Amino acid sequence: MSLATALDVSRLPDYAYDWALVDVETSGLVARRDRVLSIAVLTFGPDGVQTGEFSTLLNPGCDPGPVHVHGLTAERLSGAPTFGQVAGRIGALLQDRVMVAHNAQFDYDFLAHEFARARLYLPVSQRLCTLALNRRVEPPAADLSLASLAAHYGVPQTRAHDALDDARVLAGIFRSSLSEAARLDVPLPLVSCPPRQDPQFAPNPPKTPCAYRNPGRPAPGGPLVQGMKVAVTGETATSRAELVARAVAAGLNIMSSVSRHTSVLVTNDAASGSAKARRAIAEGVPVIDEHAFLKLLGGVRPGTPHENQAPQAAPESVPPPAATATAAVVDVPTPRRPEPARPVKPFGRRRVLVLGGTHEEASAARARIVEMGGAAAINLSAGVTDVVLFPGGELDRRMARVASLGLPVREPAWLGAPVSDPAGPTDVHAPAPAGATADVLPRGGVLDLPAPPAVGHWHVSASWAQQTTCEIDVVAFVLDEDEQVSCDGDFVFYGAPESPDGSVRLLCDGPTEQTVAVDLAALPPAARRIAIAAAVDGAATFGDIGAVQLALAPGVDAPATAQATLDAATSERTLLLAEIYRRGPRWRFRAVGQGYDHGLEALVRGYGVEVE
Repeated sequence: MSLATALDVSRLPDYAYDWALVDVETSGLVARRDRVLSIAVLTFGPDGVQTGEFSTLLNPGCDPGPVHVHGLTAERLSGAPTFGQVAGRIGALLQDRVMVAHNAQFDYDFLAHEFARARLYLPVSQRLCTLALNRRVEPPAADLSLASLAAHYGVPQTRAHDALDDARVLAGIFRSSLSEAARLDVPLPLVSCPPRQDPQFAPNPPKTPCAYRNPGRPAPGGPLVQGMKVAVTGETATSRAELVARAVAAGLNIMSSVSRHTSVLVTNDAASGSAKARRAIAEGVPVIDEHAFLKLLGGVRPGTPHENQAPQAAPESVPPPAATATAAVVDVPTPRRPEPARPVKPFGRRRVLVLGGTHEEASAARARIVEMGGAAAINLSAGVTDVVLFPGGELDRRMARVASLGLPVREPAWLGAPVSDPAGPTDVHAPAPAGATADVLPRGGVLDLPAPPAVGHWHVSASWAQQTTCEIDVVAFVLDEDEQVSCDGDFVFYGAPESPDGSVRLLCDGPTEQTVAVDLAALPPAARRIAIAAAVDGAATFGDIGAVQLALAPGVDAPATAQATLDAATSERTLLLAEIYRRGPRWRFRAVGQGYDHGLEALVRGYGVEVE
């Protein structure tokens, strides 16, 4: 199959790369544990001409996993080479090329771990995800799965979950997606790949979650109670591992940092000046030595198990303890869950792009678009139906594409008529664009989620306009009833992209889009809220960045269930984007949009993470 039949990008510098299209079939979904069973690699030049092809089955030396999905039995794989035997050939195909895959982080992570097991270097410095590319293009497909995109782009698919056939289907989808991206002048979501080839980048073994609620601090001279949060600092006569093991076996919750919710600090030198000791003194946390602690371990009182206690009604919005929200954004009305049956609004779920104007003008216009039933776009895509042009917007590089696509360009006054006015703005009544099925939430809007196991996996994606002066990091916190992390591993960020139990993961889909994946069924019993935030790396603020678009979807390639466009004010460097939290027996999603002038470090400390 030749990419050249649709597009020769060799004369388009922003799109002209050598490509290596990859598909793998695996024994499971966890790269640090499962193995690659088969792989296919197709290479193409910038002119769209195929330059190489390689595919093989692999003997993983383990159970092949879901045979009903990939059809690869242990018998079929027994005579195949091991990954180490073909790694050199695969590396040669990947060398100096952009790796392309559908859900590319999945394939990349598996290759990184396989190359690490073979003690070889994975020669990939950039990757491109066709899922992320199509989220930018927004084709009117049923969803963004490989099968749906193949049907939309007219690419034949004969053997699903066959690595070579899937790679050939990927080539057809990529060819059409690249053509659409060039037509829309969409920047490619290229990801610089971190050095995750080494096994040290695999997440740490899971911390045993504490099964009991935190009862607070012990009374003076009183016993310890199961669920109490205990921190240890300094040298101990008993090995730290044994001390922790005995405390965990007694039902205590061993923490890696001290906060106002810590029940007791164990140290043989309270005057050591360590960060934990200083924080304990500042917060009034009781301090005991190792000998006293070991005596108390013999009489730990029973606690209240999480599973026997109905989840408390979480407040609708709880900012981190150490943070003070800026005045421009703290006045959030009590959110209400959107009613399923809503009156038809004038915009008929149009997707409107705002260009130009001041930050305040653009923000108010996007809020008005949502008020009228539309969706506020932040990037030009195939789903955009209208453009609202403020002064200065005519200089935007996207205006040339807007003109060539024939999109209606509206004056700001187009948004001005009251929603209740039957006449309304001129020519606004229109059917929803194809695929526009997501609830559009305002800032503060809330949505009840189906109870697991009906839908247990959720993906919260954040995207923004392409930046040249700074980077944006999306992070997540798994919080307990005290609005604190249970361990530092419950802070998920680019340096530790997975919580210890794997229930929350950070996925990097491109320089303008990052996703937090949450498995509700795998969350520890203490988890009450997953807070998702973004922070600007550098001197810029979210006023410089502009709007951030949120999308909630029940899977990596599923259509969005809800979406929101969040405009921070002018000076914020950190933005609390969204939260998934318990409300009674149910889980809920909330689009927050609350900004803070301080940086990420203050937000992290506020949630109880120890920062060195």
